[in-house]
Amino acid sequence: MNITYVTYSNETPQLGGAPEQDSVLLDAYSNTVVNVAKKVSPSVVQIKVSGRVADATSERKNAVPPQRRSPGRDERDGGTGSGFIISSDGYIITNNHVVAGASTITVSLPDSREYEATLIGRDPATDIAVIKIYADNLRAIRFADSKQLQVGQIAIAIGNPYGFQYSLTTGVVSALGRTLRSESGRLIDDVIQTDAALNPGNSGGPLVNSYGDVIGVNTAVILPAQGICFAVSSNLAALVAGKLIMNGRVRRGYLGISGQLINLTERIKQYNQLNVRTGVMIVSVEPDGIAGNGDLQQGDIIVGFNDQPIASVDDLHRLLTDDTIGRQIQLTVLRENRKKGVIVTPGEMK
Repeated sequence: MNITYVTYSNETPQLGGAPEQDSVLLDAYSNTVVNVAKKVSPSVVQIKVSGRVADATSERKNAVPPQRRSPGRDERDGGTGSGFIISSDGYIITNNHVVAGASTITVSLPDSREYEATLIGRDPATDIAVIKIYADNLRAIRFADSKQLQVGQIAIAIGNPYGFQYSLTTGVVSALGRTLRSESGRLIDDVIQTDAALNPGNSGGPLVNSYGDVIGVNTAVILPAQGICFAVSSNLAALVAGKLIMNGRVRRGYLGISGQLINLTERIKQYNQLNVRTGVMIVSVEPDGIAGNGDLQQGDIIVGFNDQPIASVDDLHRLLTDDTIGRQIQLTVLRENRKKGVIVTPGEMK
């Protein structure tokens, strides 16, 4: 399965000329949106789930602040969401929270065909999931390089709000590089903020640019605020989707500790020549775990990971990638207010 990326140059039209010129530009904008709708709509699907495991919903309630709601998950044992086709052989991206705990997943195509889908894999840490249907004549959507995005670019959200078949809203890229707390408690990096309206049922649908290429996966809206919606960037979504298709999961490193944020005094910072104001204090160590078999101790304050500073638990999570599993890393810790290097070998998070 190949995921296609595209690149293009940015041209900035100028408004503010004669009324006739402005009308031409507005007509061009309208035509752009119409063309995007025609291009993308065959690739956007409606997802219906049933038989949801009861505690899957409570997990989200406990992990996600109530004002940040994912616009697609029904609080009953069923629900609806959106997704989009990424390959002609039936792979579909959606949100983890749309399909988590479901016993059956039904995909409705724009041409009214319906198929029961197979869950390929899901990643609560990024709210991305991949499902698959076995059907012919599927049109895949392309991925844009989200690193090339600029604030102010057109953003078009497509999905199935409130269970209705296919709806489109427009806006702009409001901000880049946001972070969003996922169901697992980890931060999702490189999140796109947009004012393109998202409503219940939009979750998992594509956020596309003026070329009709995916720049993000719609995932959350801030309530009760208006015009603050979020999408997982296309680069992250494509990376995670590829790993889910290959392995059914995303591998991450694990140290076997629990920790909490702690402030460092100026004296400790200066004495140890630290560039961080906070660190991660180890609250507990699994006795038979990875950290317990090393030299990490309860009360140690982690301030470094190889050559990178650690100022929060999220920093630690971000660096414990699949590349660290089974490989030695050096943690810099403060023990009795003195800096010390500790060698550990992360295992795999289960």
